Amino acid sequence: MAEPSWIKQLNKSFRGKTSTSEKTLAKYSHDASMFELEPQVVVFPKTEADVEHLVDFVRTQKKVIPELSLTARSAGTDMGGGAINDSIIIDFNKHFTHLGKPHGNHIITQPGVFYRKFEKRTLAHGLLMPSYPASREICCVGGMAANNSGGEKTLRYGKTIDYVHRLRVVLADGRVHTLEPLNKDQLAQKMKRTDFEGEIYRRTYKLIEKNYDRIKKAKPHVSKNSTAYNVWDVWDKQTFDLSKLFVGSQGTLGFITEIDFRLIEAKPYTGMLIIYLKDLKPLGELISLGLTTKPDSFEVFDDHSLILAIKFFFTFWKILGIPKTIELAFQFIPDLFMLRRGIPKLVALAEYEGESEEEVRQAVIDLEEKLHSSGLDVLTERAETAKKAYRYWLIRRESFNLLRKNVKDKHTAPFIDDLVVPPAKLPEFLPKLQKILDAADIVYTIAGHVGDGNFHIIPLMDLADPKERAKIPVLMKEVNTLVLSYKGSLSGEHNDGLVRGPFLEQMYGPAMMKIFREVKHIFDPEDIFNPHKKIDAKWDYSMSHIREKF
Repeated sequence: MAEPSWIKQLNKSFRGKTSTSEKTLAKYSHDASMFELEPQVVVFPKTEADVEHLVDFVRTQKKVIPELSLTARSAGTDMGGGAINDSIIIDFNKHFTHLGKPHGNHIITQPGVFYRKFEKRTLAHGLLMPSYPASREICCVGGMAANNSGGEKTLRYGKTIDYVHRLRVVLADGRVHTLEPLNKDQLAQKMKRTDFEGEIYRRTYKLIEKNYDRIKKAKPHVSKNSTAYNVWDVWDKQTFDLSKLFVGSQGTLGFITEIDFRLIEAKPYTGMLIIYLKDLKPLGELISLGLTTKPDSFEVFDDHSLILAIKFFFTFWKILGIPKTIELAFQFIPDLFMLRRGIPKLVALAEYEGESEEEVRQAVIDLEEKLHSSGLDVLTERAETAKKAYRYWLIRRESFNLLRKNVKDKHTAPFIDDLVVPPAKLPEFLPKLQKILDAADIVYTIAGHVGDGNFHIIPLMDLADPKERAKIPVLMKEVNTLVLSYKGSLSGEHNDGLVRGPFLEQMYGPAMMKIFREVKHIFDPEDIFNPHKKIDAKWDYSMSHIREKF
């Protein structure tokens, strides 16, 4: 295919590099989702000025080439198709990798920094940004902010939005702006401006103030939510903070070029109680009892995930190296004796942090005693140090990657992978969910954050088979309708992208969708940023781009 003529114009005044090689375009046509969109060009900006140039270029060229658009990408681990596009992909992972040193309990970073590098830097200072996802070893902090990610520590510490203090962003005017909390006087000064920034503040303030009660009422009543635009936390009548709107916007309102994160002090000791359930009957009481002990993390994975980890155990050498994998294998031997009674239906992990080993040990013992005195039919095992608990975290965090890389005849199809319902409703909800899944005749794994009621369901399907693909919209409709009947959210942390955007109106209704679309139009009047995602998503378009070959 001939290179589009406009790419030569794009390169003028652009310090970064561009690529239209077949290999590059193929690589960037996928993220961790089940979708495929091949871009026309991938660009690697070096500076904020490069990003400004890209936005200016697309804004001016859209008059003659309407289909031009820009999509940001860092590590490409998005599971909803949020990091792919058929026009221009901007890779922030190559050059936007500056990472400062913590100052007080803050750290400034660029979006292309891998979280694993970020955490190594913060932990060296005894600090942590606790909203990391299960993909912590391969994701970037820019994607965490763009998706408003959460993870195993969200139960105790909240999501990424709770740790973003300030953002530098490039907006649709092709200029860098700072988004941070403003008091009433500062907001008034912003709204007096006569430029694009002033217009954004005036129109966003007017939109939220006019619909204040409706917006506050529309906020999902769950502990975590990454759907639509976070309009409910922008304005509380005292503080106006557009960074709250930008976090979780998935690159559809503009591009993040710098993040000021707030950090917490890392606790030095952790311990875990592992709980094996032979069926789901005790789950409700287990959740209730577990939450009374205030664990820092409360996670689960199912029997499919456990069997998968056993089957492909020695592939962990790619993560750990051969010596540590062998060491880990010996650590699992006692667990195999425990499993002689049969593979548990669900494995729950309740982890506690503390300032001493004794504090952690006592928390683990307290939960174990509560469970056994209640008469619950469960088996328990203590892992009173982080080293002993690591093998379980490895299964929990790596189950999705094990599926992606090792099951050759079927492929991961993450389209019901991030649902949330109130935890108290799980004993009633989960059997109904499993009935739907089993009726669809698919293989799947379940893992998630049981303390938040947030589950990741990953079907395994042959997406080259039209009969298998035809199951997707039917299953999505049934599962989503069930989730919403329990006042849940369709996404706790993976965001909308191509996969959940088409269902936002079902979740929020037409009046809120009108507000969300107005937000998009205020920030992106020329439709420059990441089309076909979130509120612009249409199911026919998404379905037509499901990947068939992996």
